[in-house]
Amino acid sequence: MVNTTKKEIRLSKIQKLISKRMALSKATKPCFYLSVKADVTELLKLRPKLRKSLGVKITTNAFYLRTLALAVEKYPLMVGRVEGGNIKIAEQVNIGFAVNAPQGLVVPVVKDVNKKTLTQIAKDEKELTEKGRSNKLTIAELEGETIALSNLGAYGIDSFIGIIPPPASTIFSVGNAIKEIVPIDGQPVARKMVSLTIAVDHCVINGDYAAKFLGSIKELLQNPQQLL
Repeated sequence: MVNTTKKEIRLSKIQKLISKRMALSKATKPCFYLSVKADVTELLKLRPKLRKSLGVKITTNAFYLRTLALAVEKYPLMVGRVEGGNIKIAEQVNIGFAVNAPQGLVVPVVKDVNKKTLTQIAKDEKELTEKGRSNKLTIAELEGETIALSNLGAYGIDSFIGIIPPPASTIFSVGNAIKEIVPIDGQPVARKMVSLTIAVDHCVINGDYAAKFLGSIKELLQNPQQLL
């Protein structure tokens, strides 16, 4: 916890690194932003059932990690980056996800997410989160991200726009699941809706391609059986 009673607060090493990386991203990545809402009612109903059947706690973050990986397989430019005069598409779908730790924000990376089951992803996410909060992450566990996830829903944030980390060209931001009245078959129905936003590097990806990618994410989250 940062002591805010002091007139000056010394930046930690990790805060200095984050400042440098975020400033670099804002200076070098001409971004555009897209948002959509997804109905996650069925997904949230599925979570406790999976915990009983699989014996593993499946967080919403695990679902988002799995969803991102599947959507990237369909739209691989989302893990591309400019190198010289070319766009190089990453060979791995490595997803960095933000963890609020006592020493500051850390971003551990789940490697090869597209090659893992939902259960494996949930176990990796749990282990990395615990290591991040206890300051035990290795350098290898903090490197190699090709796309990023930031979820502030647990803090009651409805929607927000993340800053793309320098190694990547896309960050996927998720807000809080909010009960809303939506029309279904002409009738008002209460559903759990979540705001999804992507920030995208326009040097690599155009609006049409990114819109289809975000639409793919929405479709997967609204049909969570496809994530199993």
